[in-house]
Amino acid sequence: MVYANGPPDNPLDHSLIQQNTVTKIRRLIYCWHLSRRAGQAPKTTINIKIRGTPVAVDIEDSRSARFALRCSSFAERWFPDSWVFAALAVIIVALATLAMGAKPTDAAMAFGDGFWSLIPFTMQMAFVVIGGYVVASSPPAVKLIDRLARIPKNGRSAVAWVALISMVASLLNWGLSLVFGGLLVRALARRTDLKMDYRAAGAAAYLGLGAVWALGLSSSAAQLQANPASLPPSILSITGVIPFTQTIFLWQSGVMLLALIVISIIIAYATAPGPNSARDAKACGIDPAFNLPPLQPRTRPGEWLEHSPLLIILLVLLAAGWLFHEFSTKPAITAISGLNTYNFLFIMLGALLHWRPRSFLDAVSRAVPTTTGVLIQFPLYGSIAALMTTVKGSDAQTLAHHISTFFVSIASHDTYALLMGVYSAILGFFIPSGGGKWIIEAPYVMQVANDLNYHLGWAVQIYNAAEALPNLINPFYMLPLLGVLGLKARDLIGFSFVQLLVHTPLVLVLLWALGTTLSYLPPVMP
Repeated sequence: MVYANGPPDNPLDHSLIQQNTVTKIRRLIYCWHLSRRAGQAPKTTINIKIRGTPVAVDIEDSRSARFALRCSSFAERWFPDSWVFAALAVIIVALATLAMGAKPTDAAMAFGDGFWSLIPFTMQMAFVVIGGYVVASSPPAVKLIDRLARIPKNGRSAVAWVALISMVASLLNWGLSLVFGGLLVRALARRTDLKMDYRAAGAAAYLGLGAVWALGLSSSAAQLQANPASLPPSILSITGVIPFTQTIFLWQSGVMLLALIVISIIIAYATAPGPNSARDAKACGIDPAFNLPPLQPRTRPGEWLEHSPLLIILLVLLAAGWLFHEFSTKPAITAISGLNTYNFLFIMLGALLHWRPRSFLDAVSRAVPTTTGVLIQFPLYGSIAALMTTVKGSDAQTLAHHISTFFVSIASHDTYALLMGVYSAILGFFIPSGGGKWIIEAPYVMQVANDLNYHLGWAVQIYNAAEALPNLINPFYMLPLLGVLGLKARDLIGFSFVQLLVHTPLVLVLLWALGTTLSYLPPVMP
């Protein structure tokens, strides 16, 4: 038994319709689409009774959202874990070196030697996630979130507000952006007067990582290029040290950042469902209440220091002294560009905000599982970089050399930005790791930039902006946010896919146009 229930002005017959096959149900939905094209059916719910059991099927308003959901379902069903992609990349690169005439023993040695080459950078990236999570989940941050949640006046403006806060927070720390944005969505969802779509707000909370994070301080590629101690020697010899002043602090980067923030907010507002069609947290099966886990009472004398702020105060005083020395003896940009300094600042700030060691340690224990992908995949990226840059074929040339030669043959100074932007975006869907993928791409991408006399810092920004595009529909980085929201990736991708459709041409055009304003600077060795 099939019922077609629409709003009062819906032209579909509301009477009971006897249907016996799935084909006829599809015909009913098809008829609804025809009436919608004529502007007569803004929203319909098809209620189907199968053997006496009612099943409601909501027909989405947006065709692009329906297409994105199908893409999401396909990816969730057929795409393996991202570690599998990294492992396949190792095998493919190793086979490519053998096809060039390299010795199997050389490939095996490069795999083993490179496996642990990124340990410092791996730990640094893990602490970026931990530091952001600890700060965002601290009691003062939760209170700030509750205050921010009082500002929006309606559901659609609330979605735009989440988008803005998420993107601003991501410029400081992408881990902070995910957790802070997710908690803000839950706080807004507790306001029953807003009639906010919980899914659209969740997608807006993801815009920090999906749109602009790589243009901020936690950009993996920019941080790596500014820290020679973390950069593999094979890449350092090609790029030299590239300070923040030549990457994220270029005025061209500021123009791109502002454009992306404005456009993203407009799209988030425009695509958010209105009050009549919004699905709130309750409709999504989510209880939006959020309470910080209470500290367990002390049960033995040895726990006294865990519940006393004394240790935190002393550690923060020592940290303040070191930070004062760093920022007083170095330019501020140089000091903050140090990835160790950056992580140190967030860890100490998180400890201070939690105030008591037990609260701080509990937050860290909740943050550590979100670093699993970083810890287990980055060693493989180190092996890939070693295979590409150290294993030589029968012609005494490396795989990275052959790839860079290919790109030089098809690219020019004027087409470099477009070509590399498209390439990085496509590869980013299969290797969702800003820092790890840069280790793979940098040897030939930056060599091509040198050969074409293209600005090296802007080449890093091309990678940063383009690499972030597939994040909008790739569920890999959504995991911390999804854990906070209690949703699935498919709930968000229907909205973020629309952002991708607009961001892709905008980013590529801006990368090309702004790149024409910069001149080449040779690599600067430490």
